[in-house]
Amino acid sequence: MNWKKIAPLMLVSLTVLAAGCGKQEAKPANPASPAASASPAASAKPLTDVKVVLDWTPNTNHTGLYVAKDQGFFEQEGLNVQIIAPGEAGADAMIASGAAEFGVSYQESITQGRIQGVPLVSIAAVIQHNTSGFASPVAKNIKTPKDFEGKTYGGWGAPAESAMIDSLMQSEKADPSKVKNVNIGDADYFTAVKRDIDFAWIYYAWTGVDAELRGEPLNMIYLNKYSDKLDYYTPVLATNEKLIKEKPELVKAFTAAAAKGYQFAISKPEDAANILIKAVPDLDAKLVMASQKWLSPRYQDDAPRWGEQKRQVWENYANWMLEHKLLEKNLDVDAAFTNNFLPAGTK
Repeated sequence: MNWKKIAPLMLVSLTVLAAGCGKQEAKPANPASPAASASPAASAKPLTDVKVVLDWTPNTNHTGLYVAKDQGFFEQEGLNVQIIAPGEAGADAMIASGAAEFGVSYQESITQGRIQGVPLVSIAAVIQHNTSGFASPVAKNIKTPKDFEGKTYGGWGAPAESAMIDSLMQSEKADPSKVKNVNIGDADYFTAVKRDIDFAWIYYAWTGVDAELRGEPLNMIYLNKYSDKLDYYTPVLATNEKLIKEKPELVKAFTAAAAKGYQFAISKPEDAANILIKAVPDLDAKLVMASQKWLSPRYQDDAPRWGEQKRQVWENYANWMLEHKLLEKNLDVDAAFTNNFLPAGTK
């Protein structure tokens, strides 16, 4: 998973879409199709076609969706789900416009988008706590944010990056001006840290686990270890306000099936990993298995049920963004997320 390609604040295309978010109507599947006849429950009535757009290439953040499709959980809810890759505009733009009914997004991008008038709504937290942070090879000796001084950071050039580095460094009375920032675009983390940079922003569940498998140990500075405000939800499942208003039962059905998929991945990580590997055979099977075992207990973690979101988490991060001039005004927190479509917990 390439963190650079999912920069949370690169929402220019969303601003264009904000004025009028048209929606593609979901249409019944052909009752004679394999999808419609795959189970007794599904054959009772036509399935509703639904698109789910990923944020980036398939990885273990997405396992629950692939499990829900493979195990028939979507069909049990009356849905024929197609999991698709994001277009050039990105997943958020597709969700907001209705080009895809649902998708994978992030609290940070939904926050920024809503300030710009984009009607995205988070309906479930995929992972309960932020597993991202600044990673560096152990040999670089970067153990705390103070150690960023004199080092080179490789990123994608978004304002959030500098704000995050400044925030962490200031907490240790370090000097952010002593960090060199370079844009490495889509460069592979492992190549970049050997050639151009000292540290980068990653998700540990993918790049960190990959480093373990490669025998290239990392020092990891998790964002949420330095401030509660940085323990935000990333990633989340999202839809748009229009679909919630016009088809709440569709949103409820999708969320129920997705919850079953992630609960399966929590209780059966190896089986879930194999489902993802089968669906996307180009993935590194060893990495998928190791990543799944690391991530599965973190999907729900200490929450009463998978997917549940706290208002305080949304408020805290929006306040942090406002403090660091990443937002132009206060976020309407209650409009940005909802727990209303989640099924009852089973913890």
